[in-house]
This record gives sequence, structure tokens and C-alpha cells, in this order.
Amino acid sequence: MNKKEIRVALIGRKFMGIAHSNAFRNATMWTDIPAKITMKCLCAEDSIENLRVFADKYGWESCEPNWRKVVTRDDIDLIIIATPNYLHKEIAIEAAKNGKHILCEKPMANNLSEAREMLEAVEKAGVKHCCGFSYRFTPSLALARQLVQEGRIGRIYHVFVRYAQDWIADPNFGMVWRFDKKIAGSGPLGDLSAHSIDATRFVTGLTFKEVIGNLQSLIKERPLDSNNISGPKGKVTVDDVAQFLVNFEGGATGCYESTRLATGRKNYNTIEVNGEKGSIVWNFEDQNYLLFYDNDLSPKEAGFRKINVTHDVHPYKGGWWPQGHGIGYADLFTIEVAEFVRSIVEDTPFTPSFQDGVKCQEILEAIELSAVNRVWKGV
Repeated sequence: MNKKEIRVALIGRKFMGIAHSNAFRNATMWTDIPAKITMKCLCAEDSIENLRVFADKYGWESCEPNWRKVVTRDDIDLIIIATPNYLHKEIAIEAAKNGKHILCEKPMANNLSEAREMLEAVEKAGVKHCCGFSYRFTPSLALARQLVQEGRIGRIYHVFVRYAQDWIADPNFGMVWRFDKKIAGSGPLGDLSAHSIDATRFVTGLTFKEVIGNLQSLIKERPLDSNNISGPKGKVTVDDVAQFLVNFEGGATGCYESTRLATGRKNYNTIEVNGEKGSIVWNFEDQNYLLFYDNDLSPKEAGFRKINVTHDVHPYKGGWWPQGHGIGYADLFTIEVAEFVRSIVEDTPFTPSFQDGVKCQEILEAIELSAVNRVWKGV
């Protein structure tokens, strides 16, 4: 049976470009999707020679340094936006105008106004859209959602979240675009807490009612060149640490922190949900497992159970390997790509969408305004 061809262009490369290249290359091999994926074009602001090296290594047919040319090409169906955040809006709007489906990395934009413009553009164009909250495609996090939906933890009382990394803990780590608010929009608030906010919405279904935030820049200057730490310095204009409290609709409370200065923590992305009937604890660094406490058990049996979420009865069939063999970070993108391409081919609803991106941006903006004004802020 002939499969529909989905021709893809990647705009941006580096870390996210590698993740998406791997996913589009492997999606049809590891998953059963009704499509043929063609990796048509790599685009980034660089020389053709440098782009060709990346394209040859990761499987892209052609190269183009100008994204405006890419979004108008007739031989492209789907655009991946994996650029610095300040470029997301303009690329997405132009891609939508040209009838392209869009997968845009998170945070969706640098502010709420831009995110809403992007959503309006894709809805007007009638194209499919994905906001890259890739952790939704971890089988263990999806199982947490199922347990909540099945009522296994009952009424939710508390949500505790910490997303901690340490890759910039050294004050001599040099300036990169993520330290510039004009380019990145924010520090760990948008980079990490965006994932935490979406994970909360995905797992619990709770609605954020009001927030109070604390944003701090602890290292205010960094060397422009990591190899010349005594040389010129650049000003850091984003947060290093983001902390906020939440009151949800219905009375549940939340406590959140994201930081890139947590020495020893590499990708400590966690969420704990406490309810009247039980609790769940998820930690991405141990992503093939979910901790579940069932309060219906007697004290003799009670305790957190460690569930190995790799069985074919688990979400996304637990991955592609036999039970207990586990999957990793790259596999989340493969699942995400497979599910999104399936929605394009079968014309079915998809989440996380740009609507989810806007919802997240509403909360991020409320946190930032709260931190500036030092007051509770309604979402």
C-alpha cells in the first residue's frame, strides 16, 4: 500500500537539531505510522559547507541558509522550528501562511503576545501544529496521567516540581544566547519551567488560578569568551533561578523551582502529585519507572511501588524494546514525531498543540509579572 509522503525541513540545528534529525530518521523504523518521511532540507544561518557536513551526517537531502526560502518551497510539507526563541514567531507565521504544518520547540515564543499571534496564524491557515513538550511522550509520565484520570490518587492536594541542571554553575562559563533576554525571553523559567508547567497540565488536568514568583540572577556577568575568563564580560539579562507558588482552581496547591545552578544535577526533572487516595512521583533521570503509592492498601503492604513502565500495555507500548530494556531521551522525540505525523496523515486532533503553548505562556507571563511586582498574579 502506498503511503503518504511527508517532506520535512529542519530550521536550526545544534542540540535540538540533532534530536529532531534522529527522530525523523527513525520514526518509520520504530513505529507503525502510515507515512513515508523524507528529510528534505536543513536550514540554519551558516555557510553551505558547514550545513552540508551536518546534513550528510544526519541525513538531510539539501541545505539552505535562508529560512524564508525554505518556508515557501513546494516540496516541503512540515517545518520544524528549532532555532533560538526570538525567531519562533516570524518563522511560524510565514510557514503557516504557506500552508506548512509546524513543529515548534518550546517555549513557543518569547512572550504571550507572540504566542497568540502564532496560534492565530496556524488556526487561520488550517495547518497541524505541535509545541515541543517532548516529555509528554515519556511512557512513565503518560502512565502517571492515566492513573490520575482513572481516579487512583483521588482529589489532588499538592503538586511539587523541581527541574534542576548545573551546566552553567561555573561563573566562568562564557556568554551564550540563552543569557540574553532579547533572544531567549527568559532563563530557566522558559527553558525548564515551561516543561514543568506543561507536565502538570498533562498529568493532573489542573487549571492554574494564581501564582507568585521569585526570579533571581545570581551570576550577573559572564566572560564573553570561556577561553579568556579575565577578558571582557557580558551582562546576563535572564533569570538563573525561577521559583513560584501556585493556587489551582479547586483548591490544590503547587510549589515549583527551576535552576541551572544546581551543582551535581544534570537533568533532574521531577514532579510529585499528592492526592487523598495516593501519590505519584516521576523523575526523568529514572524515566523508565514511576513511583506510585496506593493509599487503599493496608499499612502492612503500604509503600511506594516502583513500576517498570516498559510493557506493551503501557502508553506508547513502553517503547520498542522487550520489557525491562528501557528507552532514552532520543526516543521521546521519535514518539512525538510519529504521533504528530500520524495526526497529519489521518487528520486527527493532536496535543501538545499551539493552544498548549499559549496556555503555558500565559502562566509564564503571570509568574514574571508577579516576580517583578512582588504580588500574587491571576492567570
